[in-house]
Order: sequence, then structure tokens, then C-alpha cells
Amino acid sequence: MIGTQLTEPPIRKHNLRFCIESLGILMKRRLQPHIMCGVGDVAKYVLVSGDPKRVEKVAGFFDESVKVGDYRGFVTYTGRVDGTGVSACSTGIGCPSAAIVVEELARIGAETFIRVGTTGSLQPDIEVGDIVIASAAVRGDGTSRSYVPIEYPAVADFNVTAALVQVAQESKRKVHFGPVLTSDAFYGDLDSLKRWSRFDVLSVEMECSAIFTLAKLKRLRAGAILTVDSNPSTGAGKGEFEPGERTGELDERVQDAINEEIHIAIEAIEVLENKSKKRS
Repeated sequence: MIGTQLTEPPIRKHNLRFCIESLGILMKRRLQPHIMCGVGDVAKYVLVSGDPKRVEKVAGFFDESVKVGDYRGFVTYTGRVDGTGVSACSTGIGCPSAAIVVEELARIGAETFIRVGTTGSLQPDIEVGDIVIASAAVRGDGTSRSYVPIEYPAVADFNVTAALVQVAQESKRKVHFGPVLTSDAFYGDLDSLKRWSRFDVLSVEMECSAIFTLAKLKRLRAGAILTVDSNPSTGAGKGEFEPGERTGELDERVQDAINEEIHIAIEAIEVLENKSKKRS
């Protein structure tokens, strides 16, 4: 049951009779320059997170996994869940590095991206420990403008989003659905953030715009599920703190919600894969 408190399972390594070839992908050794992975290293479904340590946590939810890349902060694991190939890759903070990851993963076989991350609430009724499923992203970043004019919408894929919403309906945690703001500046103008809250934008984060835009331009799929770790408009969380203090992303409510959003994302992949098999 998704609504129950989840704990991080251990990562099971390569020696458990698992190898990338078991995913049915031909191995080649031409590598992408930043993620240091090649064709055969990643599955068509990829969970992306900013934090490399969270990627290791994500891989712990796979049935089996192996680290296939670790370079310049881009950590990649590939494994399987109920026989379906799944990868997890870190993007770093912000759209420039997230765009690099999407570009390079797409070149080696990734087709569906789900961002599993954190976000700061812009609404008073969205609290720390809640979950946000993004319908679209306000393009407040600069990276996506290098690809396409600002009038082009950054919209999450319908089928990916529908699968996330379907699974999340079983959760006992509060789940919100709507647009988010992608910003380049973590320490930016607070008044600007409050302005977007008046437009019913749910929260602010730093990668969705580029991920959604690039996926759409490449005719791939992308969605996002985000744990609320703060509320910039009220000053709740994610600021300076004392050593040992559990606030912001270290808050137990946030850690529990991150575990749950990972679980939801993986189950959403199973929903997508089952639908794909029925169509074939």
C-alpha cells in the first residue's frame, strides 16, 4: 500500500545474476561525454533526480540494479522491476545539466523520463511532506529558450502524468496536481515567487521546464512527481540550520514522502509498460 511509511531497501548488486544484457539490449562501447554511458547501459524508462545520492536510493527500490555510470556528478543505475528494465540518473541542480542528461540519455535509448525530486510550495494549503504531480512548468529558466521560443509550452506527457495520478490516488499522503514554476535562481526574488502563487502555480523547482520541453521536442515522454520540502513564501524550511537539525529536505516528513514518490513513480512505470504490452 502506497500510503504506508516506506523504508529504503538495500541495493542488490551485479553478482545476483543480473547483468545489463538481460534487458535484451545490445552492448556497445561508444560513450556519451558527460554521463559516460552508451547504448545498452540504460533502459527506456528513466527516473531522474537532481541529487546523485537520491539516485542510489531510487536504485534500492529496483528488484536488481547495477551502477553503469559515475562521472562529473552524473550517477546512473540500471535494473529491473518485475521484469521491466528501469534506469535512474542524476541531473544535478538546474536546467543546464538536466538538459545534458536528457540529451545524452535520449541518444542511447531512453524514451520515458520521470523526474523524482523536491519542490518548494507556493500555496498556503500545500504543506511540507505533501506531493505535487506537475501538469506543466512555467518556463522561468534560460536553457529551454535556447531550444525553442518562450511561447512554446512545457507540458508533461499525458500518459505519464495519468499513470502517476492513477497510482497516487491510492496514497494516504496529500497529493496535488497542477503547474509548477521552473526557476534558475534558488536565492532569487521572493516577490516574484509570490506573484506566481497568485496565478495558482503550485510550487517552484529547477528542472521540469527543460525536461518537459526537450522530451516533447524529441517526441519522447516526460512527467514529474515532487516532494514538498519547504514553502518559500512563508519561510518554512530549506534555509540555514544548525548541525544535526532535521529541517528542509532532512525533515522526516520529507524523507518519507521521497520514499513514497519513488514508489509511486516505479508503479507508474509498471502501469505504462502494461498498457504498452496490451497495445502490441
